[in-house]
Amino acid sequence: MASRPGQVPVTTCLQLLNLGVFALMLAFGGSVWQTSTTVPLAWGANFGPATQDGQWWRLVTAMFVHFGVLHLGLNMLALWEVGRLVERLFGRWRFLLLYLGGGVLGNLLSLVVQGNQAVSGGASGAIFGLYGALLVFLVRERRQVERREFRWVFGAAVIFTVLTLVMGQVVRGIDNAAHLGGLAGGALFGSLLARPLSASSPVPRRWWAAVCLLVGVTVLLQRLPEPRYLMGNEMRARAAIQQFLNADRMATAQWGSILAKGRQQGVSFDELAGKIDERVTRLYVDSFEQLMAADPGPQAPSARTLEALQDYASARAQASHEVAQDLRSKNFGRINKALTKPPAVPRQPPLRQAPARKTQGQSD
Repeated sequence: MASRPGQVPVTTCLQLLNLGVFALMLAFGGSVWQTSTTVPLAWGANFGPATQDGQWWRLVTAMFVHFGVLHLGLNMLALWEVGRLVERLFGRWRFLLLYLGGGVLGNLLSLVVQGNQAVSGGASGAIFGLYGALLVFLVRERRQVERREFRWVFGAAVIFTVLTLVMGQVVRGIDNAAHLGGLAGGALFGSLLARPLSASSPVPRRWWAAVCLLVGVTVLLQRLPEPRYLMGNEMRARAAIQQFLNADRMATAQWGSILAKGRQQGVSFDELAGKIDERVTRLYVDSFEQLMAADPGPQAPSARTLEALQDYASARAQASHEVAQDLRSKNFGRINKALTKPPAVPRQPPLRQAPARKTQGQSD
């Protein structure tokens, strides 16, 4: 428990990796104290519409994404406290599998409980996995450990686990589902990967742990809620929105160009009408079709914006075509009104963001 960094290289590397990811997040727009969900989501946080859209790697990457320096600091302190002991007891590679396995199961349970409601991340699901493995180890090896040491280590681990779970029920924004999933996953992986402390150690029941892991993962995968939308569709919708806004600025510039040419002598009304249909009407018709094709679903954050711009593109296409028709029929009153002041771009409804959930651990 008093190991130096060189004696626990995996624990040390995990801490450095977490610190490095947080530094990169800061460099790319994250906040020191409390960042929004945008940056963590871009760096691999766990979120149902993204994870269930084929991005299952988020179950791993979410362990290394934190929402602020306090969130990171508490988790790294807890990792250092328990990681040194568990790494020495289980060995380096078993310890790494424990950490990743507990974290993945914690994030999977979090996805089942609140996958559509919040963006979650943090190392504490994996840290709870280490505590679960430690508790199972101590119970199995209780006859091989001096009684006073057993009571002290086991009691400290139980107190940490209970207090943190209670805090997760009281404090908003803490993902207790990831904590519980990590704790259970760590206990099972701890049984599966156990190595004896001495020649007198009891034989671990690996088959029991393997069966429980298989059944547990199967049940969790079957209980995953259907995502309200898919992140890939949402990103394509946002790209279509941006593309339309660029096209609308181009069409507005074309209005000005056509108006200037309309004041020049020798330009026929039929020629102007043709330019309007070619440069403006066609642009809005194509944009409307692109916006209609980019359908992320009614519950996606961009759905309201997309619907408003679809109506706007349709109205602009219709208005520009009517201007061309008026030019051909020489309806001068409507021509002057339409060419002088094209419709304004509607105000976009704000895009919704999912709330952040921290899988936050604390030290004793």
